[in-house]
Amino acid sequence: MQTRTLGTLAVSELGFGTMSFSSSYGPSPEKAEAIAVIRGAYDLGVTFFDTAEAYGPWKNEELVGEALAPIRDQVVLATKFGWNIDPETGEYRPGLNSQPEHIKAVVDGMLKRLGTDHIDLLYQHRVDPAVPIEDVAGTVRDLIAAGKVRHFGLSEAAATTIRKAHAVQPVTAVQSEYSLWTRDPEPEVLPLCAELNIGFVPWSPLGAGFLTGKVKDTNFEAGDGRAHSPRFQPEAMAANRKVVEIVEQVAAAKGATAAQVALAWLLARHPFIVPIFGTRHLDRVRENLRAAAVALSVDEMSGIESRMAEIDVVGDRLPQAILAMSYK
Repeated sequence: MQTRTLGTLAVSELGFGTMSFSSSYGPSPEKAEAIAVIRGAYDLGVTFFDTAEAYGPWKNEELVGEALAPIRDQVVLATKFGWNIDPETGEYRPGLNSQPEHIKAVVDGMLKRLGTDHIDLLYQHRVDPAVPIEDVAGTVRDLIAAGKVRHFGLSEAAATTIRKAHAVQPVTAVQSEYSLWTRDPEPEVLPLCAELNIGFVPWSPLGAGFLTGKVKDTNFEAGDGRAHSPRFQPEAMAANRKVVEIVEQVAAAKGATAAQVALAWLLARHPFIVPIFGTRHLDRVRENLRAAAVALSVDEMSGIESRMAEIDVVGDRLPQAILAMSYK
């Protein structure tokens, strides 16, 4: 596995998102099984792991901390704050919370759950409109000075917000949803990342599984958030099948899988892009990591682009209540 650089932070060119072990995709697997997959990903070359206090909440950080404990010094560990979660009880409260004192309390809890003395990359999960981004950046700057955090990131932030934050504390990485069927970062955020030497980390690079071609119907398990996603409603899925057909046709010509082509497309977009995929299965980790060996030529990239230009993706990428918190 080759490395890429997020700002000044070197990571594997594909990272692993661990959310699905604790939330959003139905019942969680057994802890031993999840730990085996996370450690297996490391054995296969992944050094960049992503979690958040909101996943569970807290359960995912505890799981990731235990899984990575034997190899903590060999990996880059990223987590996220920003939801209004009571630091004492784990109770979800309405809205967001990036008040400076709350951030500090949250980070102390993160360090305990992760079993580490520092967080390599700390993201604000969603921009809190009630707290100036300069105050958030200043708080993370203080945490960096205290040795509790090493790098600062933003998630689902607008370009103007990123620039303001970067002026106070350099932003190492921006994380937002980005894939063949979700292109929101392209007009403003990606050019700004290139300008300021900020890495970009696409989450849901496989469209919550849709771009792999393996999601055929809407019979999701209880607790699977896709059941409530606008793009995973029957009519939207049928219309968006055109996107999958493009990926599958390129994959067939390359002797690759649809998942590998979807990831290779992201890797070919910019050298500062490091996608984080998520899966509960080690065989899928192996498959996805082989995307790094799938080289898409300029003509192949252009062909994908011209065909995508003829398609209007149907459905919002997230439920409206969550979408409203993005690009602030």
